[in-house]
Amino acid sequence: MKKISLTVNGKLYQVEVEEDMRLLDLLRDKLGFTGVKEGCSEGECGACSVIMDGKLVTSCLIMAFQAEGKEIITIEGLQKEDGTLHPIQQAFLEEGAVQCGFCTPAMVLAAKALLDKNPHPTDEEIKEGISGNLCRCTGYAKIVSSVKKAAEYLNKGGK
Repeated sequence: MKKISLTVNGKLYQVEVEEDMRLLDLLRDKLGFTGVKEGCSEGECGACSVIMDGKLVTSCLIMAFQAEGKEIITIEGLQKEDGTLHPIQQAFLEEGAVQCGFCTPAMVLAAKALLDKNPHPTDEEIKEGISGNLCRCTGYAKIVSSVKKAAEYLNKGGK
């Protein structure tokens, strides 16, 4: 067991982790952030994606101890304290980009990571930005349009 400190959604956690524990398991099982989904466990589907120190990562491929001192954002960290959705979440709802919902948390985080770096992405840049996340419902057109709408909201100062 090793004790680590990490910040998740703005809150500092100090937790003991096993040497073979993945970040995915720490977030879901120990800390209760169930918006982080387990899909393939091989880093291929993107369902477990979170933002770590500003970069989109697949949490199934990162050991929990590697998160020492890191800042992590999960889907639960986007909604405001008053329950207001983040503009990206709102755009996903408005554009109908939520089908079965399994990929949605990671897609929203992929969109956030992209828009934080590139506030005016082209369609091709959006497709590249979400390319590590699979949507089994094939809702990509609506996901791309929702990212474009989210960019508009964010560039106008949020919705």
